[in-house]
Amino acid sequence: MARATDRDEHFMRMALACAVRGRPSPNPHVGAVVVRGGRVVGIGHHERAGLAHAEVVALERAGSRARGATLYVTMEPCNHFGRTPPCTDAIVRAGIARVVAGCEDPAPHVPGATQKLRAAGIEVRVGVLRERARALIEDFARHITTGLPWVTLKLATTLDGRIAARGGASRWITSEPARRWAHRLRARADAVLVGVGTVLADDPALDVRLVPGVDPRRVVLDTRLRTPPTARLLAPCASGPALVVHGPDPPRRRAAALRAAGAELVEVPLGPDGHVDVRAALAAIGARDVVRLLCEGGGRLAGALLDAGLVDELVLMIAPVLFGDERAVPLAAGRTVRSPAQGLRLDAVRVRRVGPDWVLTARPLRGGAPGL
Repeated sequence: MARATDRDEHFMRMALACAVRGRPSPNPHVGAVVVRGGRVVGIGHHERAGLAHAEVVALERAGSRARGATLYVTMEPCNHFGRTPPCTDAIVRAGIARVVAGCEDPAPHVPGATQKLRAAGIEVRVGVLRERARALIEDFARHITTGLPWVTLKLATTLDGRIAARGGASRWITSEPARRWAHRLRARADAVLVGVGTVLADDPALDVRLVPGVDPRRVVLDTRLRTPPTARLLAPCASGPALVVHGPDPPRRRAAALRAAGAELVEVPLGPDGHVDVRAALAAIGARDVVRLLCEGGGRLAGALLDAGLVDELVLMIAPVLFGDERAVPLAAGRTVRSPAQGLRLDAVRVRRVGPDWVLTARPLRGGAPGL
């Protein structure tokens, strides 16, 4: 007979696999499994913000079989009224005998979920597969504790680290299979960010036309409002109007033209380089319920985000191509590095083949530790 710890991990893995479904942002991905007598009698995930949480879905599917059962949930149940009632109340009403949670809720909501359940006579265990459960909600944890979105920096580059030719042309460095892979990244993001230089050079649509999914909200950092009102990224989008983040005292006629084109303008302070302050920009974007932000360049924006320590995940799509041109656009144009020791080190590096290209994913090291 399997040990209790082994059983708990087995069913928690089921809950974790279920949790990745849906599109719950700005809420976290959560999965839940109800088990009675060693059998799964209910399973659920959080599909979308405003809909029932994973625990409630699983309990409803279990029905009367939930009484005396064990509930496995990837994150500690909520104990507050938000868009939905507290999950702790539903768990108590269902007659659950035991709750096993993957990790604690990082949100500064009403505390005491574990204490409330135990006071109702329910056995509670927290920390089963904790690291995997935390990894599942790392974007939510970043957003709820700092107000900033989780930033994935994606760049398509040549082997010699160039993202565009010297004139700015970048279509296409990587292959169509790699571009489809990149569109899947967009489909998982709440918003996609570019600098105005990319808008002027490429006029990107920033949609997910190559794969099934929901188009992310489009965001451009544009200090002096140089984005043309005819830019494709200003087209109507179900995820919300395009955001144009600019500096103080923008040209009035340009502002009026962009608003007339449907854009939402957001003013932030300037940084020391005279461009919009990237941390203030991310805070403004995060305030609009953007939890996962995909940044697609260009080089100056990539350099600014890396220099400020604001990149959580780096995705390099590397084509087997050499430009061999020192004036071609580098993948990051930021700080001055005078020795190899000053370079930004990466951790958790993974490489996979996509068509003829390679995709490298990594986490920048911050103060000797990756991620959070």
